[in-house]
Amino acid sequence: MPDQKRDYYEVLGVSRTATDDELKKAYRKLAKQYHPDMNPGNKEAEAKFKEINEAYEVLSDKEKRAKYDQFGHAGVDPNFGAGGGGFGGFDMGDIDLGDIFGSFFGGGFGGFGGQRQANPNAPKRGASLRANLTITFREAMTGVDKEISLTRTETCTTCHGTGCAAGTTAEICPDCRGTGQVRIQRGGGGFAFTTTAPCSRCHGTGKIIHQPCPDCHGDGQVRRQQKIKVHIPAGIDEGQTISMRGQGNSGLNGGPAGDLLINISVIPDPRFQREGSDLYLEQPVSFTQAALGAELQIETIDGKVKYNLPAGTQTGTTFRLRGKGAPSVNGRGRGDQYVTVRVQVPTNLTEQQRRALLNYAETMGEGSPAPATPVRDFFEKKRKKK
Repeated sequence: MPDQKRDYYEVLGVSRTATDDELKKAYRKLAKQYHPDMNPGNKEAEAKFKEINEAYEVLSDKEKRAKYDQFGHAGVDPNFGAGGGGFGGFDMGDIDLGDIFGSFFGGGFGGFGGQRQANPNAPKRGASLRANLTITFREAMTGVDKEISLTRTETCTTCHGTGCAAGTTAEICPDCRGTGQVRIQRGGGGFAFTTTAPCSRCHGTGKIIHQPCPDCHGDGQVRRQQKIKVHIPAGIDEGQTISMRGQGNSGLNGGPAGDLLINISVIPDPRFQREGSDLYLEQPVSFTQAALGAELQIETIDGKVKYNLPAGTQTGTTFRLRGKGAPSVNGRGRGDQYVTVRVQVPTNLTEQQRRALLNYAETMGEGSPAPATPVRDFFEKKRKKK
């Protein structure tokens, strides 16, 4: 019967003197290109994929390769006992499809297992915790020390995180040999492959604890309520977060603890408004002070300071007090304070004050204002019109 199969070296695109590494490299490249998961419904790609696996199964085995080089396909024809099991009736040799496709597909593609599993007993960093803290505006400006209560996981002091009772140790899981993962054969026919899954015996931990610690029950960690002192730096603003390294949940297997992230809320001040590192304040002044000028006492976060208000200042005028704003959280300088003048119109004038204002109006050429109508006369006039 004529040989209808292509030459195995031709299938893999290598020379007859190709090394094992060259064979493996060629196989990986072609297997990725023609894998059925990358070519759904493509019968031609499926046939090429089987052909590639058949060629590599033979050429990767020194004994089979020697027979093939001497007798061709007849020396390794499965009908004569040279075939094997596995993918499409061929032994995959030292090639693991999970290893091939893991990095190419980002892990777990088409059920081929993906990347190699990490050691379940390697040190692992603990989870970070979050908390909220409310402070006053003055505390935000000057800085303050606070204390918060929280519940976090900590390494068990009885077993020191091993999870084992005193005088005992954990057994390496015999099923997964401490890896926490077991290999499972899936599929059949021409598409048999191997995947990994968490070991059911040790639940993915890689170890079996026969005598658990009585305090942590084998977890190696316990939950405790703690009071943590927090330093709030001067200048912190609404919505900012303070990070306290190592104050979160404890790590596993000797790993470092997570962080504590504290979100700050600031109670607004009735007088000051804040924008970044600058503060804004409205300063009421009397008509006389605005007209004649005056020495004002301006409130700042450091206390009151003097400011000479120029004569003739109009309402809405804003002046700046340099360096009187909010301090920088990193300690680098301060912002400014902006003060806006609001002239207050006098009310409930006495007769003497009213005459004085009338005289002022005449000197300014404003004419005499209309006399104010007493409230009682106003309602009497309304009743007469009805």
